[in-house]
Amino acid sequence: MVNLLSVKSMIKPDQLIGELPASKDTYQNFFKIAWPSALETLLVGLVSSVDTYMVSGMGTYAINAVGITNQPKFILLAMIFSLNVGITAVVARRKGQADQEGANHTLRVGIILSAFLSIFTAAIGFIYAKPILAIAGAEETYMADAVIYMRYLMFAIPFQALNLTINAAQRGCGKTKISMWTNIISNLVNITFDYLLINGIGVFPEWGIKGAAVATILGAMAAFLISLRTLLKKNGYLSLRNKTRWSVNHTVFDPIFKVSGSAFVEQVFMRIGFLAYASIVARLGSESYAAHLICMNILNLSFSFGDGLSIAASALVGQNMGAKRPDLSIIYGKTGQRLAFMVSTLVFLLFILGRTFLVSIFNDDPVIIALGANVMILAALGTHAQTSQVVLSGCLRGAGDTNFVAITSLISVAMIRPLLTWFLCYPIGFGLYGAWVALIVDQIFRLTFSMKRFSSGKWAKITL
Repeated sequence: MVNLLSVKSMIKPDQLIGELPASKDTYQNFFKIAWPSALETLLVGLVSSVDTYMVSGMGTYAINAVGITNQPKFILLAMIFSLNVGITAVVARRKGQADQEGANHTLRVGIILSAFLSIFTAAIGFIYAKPILAIAGAEETYMADAVIYMRYLMFAIPFQALNLTINAAQRGCGKTKISMWTNIISNLVNITFDYLLINGIGVFPEWGIKGAAVATILGAMAAFLISLRTLLKKNGYLSLRNKTRWSVNHTVFDPIFKVSGSAFVEQVFMRIGFLAYASIVARLGSESYAAHLICMNILNLSFSFGDGLSIAASALVGQNMGAKRPDLSIIYGKTGQRLAFMVSTLVFLLFILGRTFLVSIFNDDPVIIALGANVMILAALGTHAQTSQVVLSGCLRGAGDTNFVAITSLISVAMIRPLLTWFLCYPIGFGLYGAWVALIVDQIFRLTFSMKRFSSGKWAKITL
C-alpha cells in the first residue's frame, strides 16, 4: 500500500536529480515557513476586519463606508504587491545560489522602488478618493465617511509598502517569523487605538470612522519600524550594514522586472476584476452589501491559511530552483497541496457549523445574519478550490512563471467572475447568492488551469 504522505509518492523516478529528504523533514521544513506566514496573512486581514468590527456599532452605513475602500486600496497597492512577488522570487534564487551580496542588492533596489511607488500611489488615492469610491459603487448615504476614511488611509500606504517589501525579501530567505512579529505588533497597536479613537476613551477624541483610519496609520508605522530594525543587525543574512550597492542597474533590476512585470499585469487584472465584482454587489442594496462584506471578511481570514502555504511554497520552490533542484521544487509544491487539502477541510467544517455565529460577530441585524449565514454555506463549498489554487499559484510565482498566472487571472478574475456575477445577480435573479456562485466558478477555473500548468513542468525551465 502506497503511503500518500511519503515524499517518494510525490515525484516520478525520471524526475529525480539527487537524494530526497525524509518525509518527516520535508513536512517540517514546509510547516516551519508556512505557519508564521499564515499567521502573518491572518493578522494583515484582521486590520480591515478589526476596523469593520469596531465601527459596526455605528450602524450599517459605517460598515459599508469602511468596506467599500478595500478594493480601491488594493488597486493602489497593486504595483507594490507585484514588486514584492519579484523581490521574493529573486531573493529566494540568490539564497539558493549562496549569493548573499546579490540578495542584499535586490533588497536595496526593492526599498528604493517601493518608496517611490508608494508615495506616488498614496497621492493619487488622496486626491481622487471620491471619484475612485464612486466607481467602486459607494452610495451617497455613506460617501462622505468613505472619502474621509480612504484619505486618511493613504498616509499609511508608504509605511505599509516598505514593511511589505522588507518582509517579502525576508520571506525569500525563508525567514517568515520576522513578518509575523511585525504584524502582531501592528495589529495590537491598531486594535488599541481603534478602541481609543473610535469611541473617545479617556483623553482621546471620539473620531468614529476617522479614528479607525488613524489607528491603521499608527499600526502601519509600528510595523515598518520593527521590520526596518531587523535590517540593522550585523549578522543578518539581509542587512543594511552590509557594504552592498544601492545602485539600480540592469543586473538586479532585470530579474526583478521579469517576475514583477507579469505579476503587475496579474495584480491589475485581479484588482479590476475584484473592483467590478464588488461594485456589482454594492448595487444590490445596503443589507445585501453589508452581508457580503461581512462574509468576505470571514473568507479572507480563512484565506490566510492558504496564503501562508502559498508563501512557503513560493520560497521553497524558488530556493530549490536556485540550487538547481527542480525535483525538490516539485516535492515542496505537492507538499503544499496536500497540506492545503487538510486545512481546507477544517475551514469547511468551521464555516458550515459556525456560520450563524461568525456573521453575528459583525452585526446583530437578523436579516443580515440570516442572509450572511446562507452565503457562508457557499463560502464553505469553495474553500478547497480556493486554498489549492492559491498554493499552486504560489509555486508558479516562486519559479518565476508569472506570465501564466497573469493570463489566468485576466480570463478568470477580470472577465469570468464579474460577467457571471452580473448575469446571476440580475437577469437570473439570484441576488447575492449569484455573486458567490460566480466566485466559486472563478476559483475552480483557476485551480484547474494552475494544476495543469504545474503538472506540465514547464515552469522548471525558467531562469532568473
